[in-house]
Amino acid sequence: MPRHSPRYRDLFRTPEFTPLFLASSVQVAAQTVSGLGLATLVFRSTGSPLLSALALFGPSLAQLVGATTLLSAADRLPPRAALTTLALVFAAGTAAQAIPGLPVAAAFAVLFLQGLVGSVGGGVRYGLLTEILPRDRFLIGRSVMNMAVGGCQIAGFATGGLLLALLSPRGTLLTGAALYALGALLARAGLTRRAPRATGRASAAETWRTNAKLWSARPRRHTYLALWVPNGLVVGCESLFVPYAPERAGLLFACAAAGMLAGDAVVGRFVPTAWRARLAAPLQALLAAPYLLFALRPGPALALVAVTVSAVGYSASLLYQERLMDLVPEELSGHALGLHTSGMLALQGLSAALAGSLAQLTSPATAMTLLAAGSLAVTCALVALRERPGPGRRDTRPADPACPAVPGDRR
Repeated sequence: MPRHSPRYRDLFRTPEFTPLFLASSVQVAAQTVSGLGLATLVFRSTGSPLLSALALFGPSLAQLVGATTLLSAADRLPPRAALTTLALVFAAGTAAQAIPGLPVAAAFAVLFLQGLVGSVGGGVRYGLLTEILPRDRFLIGRSVMNMAVGGCQIAGFATGGLLLALLSPRGTLLTGAALYALGALLARAGLTRRAPRATGRASAAETWRTNAKLWSARPRRHTYLALWVPNGLVVGCESLFVPYAPERAGLLFACAAAGMLAGDAVVGRFVPTAWRARLAAPLQALLAAPYLLFALRPGPALALVAVTVSAVGYSASLLYQERLMDLVPEELSGHALGLHTSGMLALQGLSAALAGSLAQLTSPATAMTLLAAGSLAVTCALVALRERPGPGRRDTRPADPACPAVPGDRR
């Protein structure tokens, strides 16, 4: 069996990987701390599960707008300047949400603007990752980035819970704003100046054309749907942690992050290439199945175990992202990954809105159960469609001049 640990060390010896890793990690911590602070502030002010869920995942809804108007900029902006500016925009917006007496509507307007500009950030960040690392190291590099997300979410939710107890929701928001500013500093100081990956002017029309190219082939459509829908519905379950268990929401989020970290570590380091395609769907089924237990309204201990086991299934995203990179050319890698990120976050926001609405009509536990059942159903449907014989069953990339095949077998 090949040794994997030297490859992790090699990542951090690669120029620019470490500053990109650190800047991304700090941004995740900032999102976690500020999201928990705002969700708690909104829930205390309104008592609404729907508004609380939207406060935590609301910026994701703006990704729908950004994905259809701004995403072509992901490959047409200088990466260092773009990442630095975006972090500063988030810092300013988060600080504004901490203003005493700010109406809830104004806080949500800021959330929308943050989500709109943030729709470009995922494409810029992960497009830059494909430049920094060779394509055969993308999976392990993405695995390390995902592990950082898990670790920073654990630390962020734990810190956020502590800050809520020691300070206030507004103090927690200001801490998040400071973390965003630190992320901007790390990006500006650690990354080198690079030219954009693509030429031409970014526009809504170009965004639509490239989105149509990426959506034109059946294998890519199935990959995007697998990346977006099952995971998004489970995030809708997570959006109800605050109304389900207000005093333990931070712990539930931390356990989910720990499970995600464990899954990414195992899949990134130990899963052989030959197993990857077969494991993706079972891992997504694992993501949804434990939430069916919430039909029984489990106590704290069982709820924590279910959430932790479920989050291991998020590692399926690594396998689907690797498949996506095999299906797109390098010059569209930023846009393709940005479309994945925007679509994923948009589905998360829609699922949070759906979860909050169902919770208000029924209960948080019932809503979580229904969304988990929906996630399982979508996973099974996508597997059935992928296995269905007939036209379009095979990958037709050589006949797709808009998005030619990428050399190299990474799956």
